[in-house]
Formats: sequence, C-alpha cells, structure tokens
Amino acid sequence: MNRGKVNSVIDLYMTDRRGFLKAASALGLGVAMTPVFGRSSEAAATLSYFGWNGYEIPELHTAYTKAYGGEPTATFFSDEEEALQKVRAGFNPDVIHPCVNTVRRFKDAGLIKPLDTKQIAGWDNIFPQFLSVKDVKEEDGYYIMPFDWGTSSVIYRPDLVDIKEESWTIFLDDRYKGKMAFLDSPDNIAAVAGLLSGAKNPMDMNDAEMAKAGDILRHMNANMRFYWTDNTELEQSLASGEVVAAWGWGQSVNNLKKQGVNIKMMNPKEGIMTWICGLTSTVKGKCSDKERYDFMSAMLAPESGKYLIEQYGYGHANQESFKVASAESVALLGFKDPNDFLKTGNFFTAVEPAKREKIQAMWATIKAGG
Repeated sequence: MNRGKVNSVIDLYMTDRRGFLKAASALGLGVAMTPVFGRSSEAAATLSYFGWNGYEIPELHTAYTKAYGGEPTATFFSDEEEALQKVRAGFNPDVIHPCVNTVRRFKDAGLIKPLDTKQIAGWDNIFPQFLSVKDVKEEDGYYIMPFDWGTSSVIYRPDLVDIKEESWTIFLDDRYKGKMAFLDSPDNIAAVAGLLSGAKNPMDMNDAEMAKAGDILRHMNANMRFYWTDNTELEQSLASGEVVAAWGWGQSVNNLKKQGVNIKMMNPKEGIMTWICGLTSTVKGKCSDKERYDFMSAMLAPESGKYLIEQYGYGHANQESFKVASAESVALLGFKDPNDFLKTGNFFTAVEPAKREKIQAMWATIKAGG
C-alpha cells in the first residue's frame, strides 16, 4: 500500500466523509490494514472490522492494539445497504459498524446477536438518552453499542438569510427558492417534512400523516437548487453564496468556519435531528467474543472519544470523553452541555419496511415532478 496515498485520503476524511469514501474507493482501499505496532502480549489480533472508512485507525482503539499486538483486518462499505447485502451474501466479519436506523434490518436477517454489555468496559458511561432510543435496545437485549453520533440540521449563511427564529420552515420560504440544497435521501427529507406537517412521530408516520408530509415535500422540492451527495459540493456552494441554506452536518460548519465563511448551524424550534452509529457483533464471525468485547471497550474508551471529538468533529457515546476533549472542540459541536442538548433532539430510528417503501415511492414521484 502506498503510504503517501493513505495519508492524503485520511486528510480528505477529516473534511469530507463522503468525499473520503469516494477517494478511498478510487485508490482501491478497503481490504486489510497491516499491523503498525509491535506485539505487546501473547494474544494475536484476529478480529475483522466492517465499517466506515477512517474508523479503523489505531487512535480509536489503542487499548486493543496494545493488548493484541496489531490491528484488526478492516473492510469498508460506503453505505449500510451495501454492507447488509454483502454480509447476507456470505461475507462474515466479526464486528459491523452500522447506524441505529439500520440495526433492525441486520437483526431481522439473523446476522447479528445480542451484546453481553457486562463485558464492555465503559458501558455504564454511555449517554442514557442513547440507551433508550428505539432500535438500540430490543426486548432480548442490546444489539448495538453506541459509539459515534452527530447532528443534522439547517446550515445557513446568516449574512444572506433573514429569519426571525430558527426553524425547519426555512425550506418553505419562497424568498430563497433556488438557493437551498438538501441531502439526496428520501429518509432524511421525509423526516423533516414529517416534523413540519405535525406528525406525531416523523419516523413512524401513518398514511394520513404521510399524505400531509407529501404536500410539504412538494413545496420543499420546488425550492431546492440541487440535492447533494458530496460534502465538498455542498460546502463550495455555501461558501460562494450559490446556496444560502441547506441540510448538513456539523463537520461542514467546522470546515466552512475554518475557511472564514460566515456560517451557522440551526437549532430549530421543532428540534434538531440526531443520528447514532455503533458496533454490532455478528453471528458468524470467527474471532472470540472476548476479542470483540476488548475491541468495543477500546473504541468506547474516553481517549478514543477525545480523538473522535477533536479530529473528526463527531460526538462520542461515552460521557467521559467530553471531560477530556478540548473545550474548543466540544464547542464546535454546537453545544456546551451534551446531556442538555440531547434532551431536545429528534433521533433517527428505523422506519418500518412497508412505510419506507411508501416514502421512497412518494419521493421518487415528487422529484420527478408529480
């Protein structure tokens, strides 16, 4: 592997997760990562990690590297649908790193098993708000260890937008028609439409609520300049003023602020959207449960969270991480107290398959002008 290429891709990851995945794919990354530390015990690293590119680095699991004398084998996916289908087809990693809203699909397919949380060091320090989120805990236990989290909201140019209060209704403001953008995802835009249409639970709308959300979606669609799939594309459009408001992530706010762009992330009156991703244990993986839990414990350690917060700009599931991370890095996430902040969020959870199909069909029709 060309070390120079790897460094350039990791640098790209820090500013653009989706761009990183595309670049990594173009460079042919995604197979095994070779050990980079000397052996410090009799144990040998055998774990196979399947997840987002950039999360396999030793800084995020230093205790595991020390204990097992090397790195896990890492294979990457660009989205969770790809991951699900690959494991269904026979690929058998030990640990998978999906987000909460897709965990149930892995569970229902019989691919992952409940966790023995007593074997995960730091479990009791996970934000309690995460442990009560639908699809994190099932009747027969926990199927995912929350690890990384973040927010999705409106990022906007306060010098180019005139608003009286922060609200998702900005996407319905015809003054900015043709100057707004949204992630190309029916699940995400439908959740916002559900919030705006008054749905009791935007992640579980009934037919009547979905119909109201459809009317909102048509209005939102008419106001969009484009739908983005690449953070770089979004950030460039905001920096130039081509787009004045868009759905985005905190990392883009950090990147644009570093460029000197006047940018802000909303905390809408209807509530911000919060996502959680984490680690799951597969049914057919080959390494021992002990090694899996040692890896999870290392990922959940405060020092791993400190690195995640400071270098990637994402939240960590361990509350203790926020005590050791720099105050400046925590502030860039958009809050002072994560516990208070999490009380006001709308968590992404799984949409029932039949309802998700209806949303996707409705969105396809609306995008096509129907």
